[in-house]
Amino acid sequence: MKRLVILGGGYGGLRIIERVLSPDLPDNVFVTLVDRMPFHGLKTEYYALAAGTEPEKAVRVPFPSDPRLTIKFGEVTGVNMDERIVTFANGDTLAYDWLVIALGCEDRYHDIPGAEQYTHSIQTMNATRNTYTAINNLGPYGTVTIIGGGLSGVELASELRESRPDLNIRIVDRGPSILSPFPKKLQQYASQWFIEHDVQLVSMASVTRVEPGVVYNHNEPVETDVTVWTAGIQASRIVRALPIEKDNIGRAKLNQYHQIPEYPNVYVVGDCASLPIAPSAQSAELQGEQIAMMLKKDIKGEEYPASLPDIKHKGFLGSLGKKEGFGVMGKVSLVGQMPRVMKSGVLWMYKKHLG
Repeated sequence: MKRLVILGGGYGGLRIIERVLSPDLPDNVFVTLVDRMPFHGLKTEYYALAAGTEPEKAVRVPFPSDPRLTIKFGEVTGVNMDERIVTFANGDTLAYDWLVIALGCEDRYHDIPGAEQYTHSIQTMNATRNTYTAINNLGPYGTVTIIGGGLSGVELASELRESRPDLNIRIVDRGPSILSPFPKKLQQYASQWFIEHDVQLVSMASVTRVEPGVVYNHNEPVETDVTVWTAGIQASRIVRALPIEKDNIGRAKLNQYHQIPEYPNVYVVGDCASLPIAPSAQSAELQGEQIAMMLKKDIKGEEYPASLPDIKHKGFLGSLGKKEGFGVMGKVSLVGQMPRVMKSGVLWMYKKHLG
């Protein structure tokens, strides 16, 4: 008997399961998916759940049903790669022959006092539920401050503006513009959208501490009712605790086959993996395709290819509420209704395919 264990049912983990559970999988290989939730959460859409524009049912998809797949629910507390054992919060252990770590990321608070204690998050389903409650319990004219003007912060702010036109909303970002890693056309389009929809943009900010009801920008107090943190990520604490080489945000450094070099039976996918491309659902799926191919070779005892092709994004799409959006396809920047329609179509196809 050979045991393949996949920690995490996110975009990368599910793509690997989908590809490994093919007709040619040997009968002596048993696949186990480990997750703390009984469904796959569409993390890229958590902003809509937090804003109250989508119900929870719309951002979750059932896990695959296959007689060759066992699903174990639980909270992973550690991985012993020498003994090939995964440990759980309830004291359970799970042995493996091959392991895929797909545990995703956590908020990164940059050692800012009070940031973790006094801000809300959209990194996990449970955290997003709490964020939804905090925002939507606000009375009219309450203030929501979103720290971080990247994709998550922009999508949350725009969706919230449509959901709660009575609220005061601000985005606080350390760069000269929101969406600073993206093309100038997109930055300008999104900034103008927020100006027209009465969302305050605070640029060149430096959040020095957070207290209940107060965010300090350059040590100056800014009053707020709810603060949401979207200002950076780091690898799962499980990966950060491993005795391996990691990058500056705790992601595992891997060999060309997506393996931990000292432990070639351990693969890392998605936000836990140090890759030359930006972390995203698309990155995790593309990497998952290659990991599935390598696992099939491991299972069959076949030789590895001399190298794997570079992982390249096809583009990305973002939303500004339900009617407008932005994106990049190849070298072309898109703004307006079309990228929003495209994003909705991609999401529909993904959910239908998994379902």
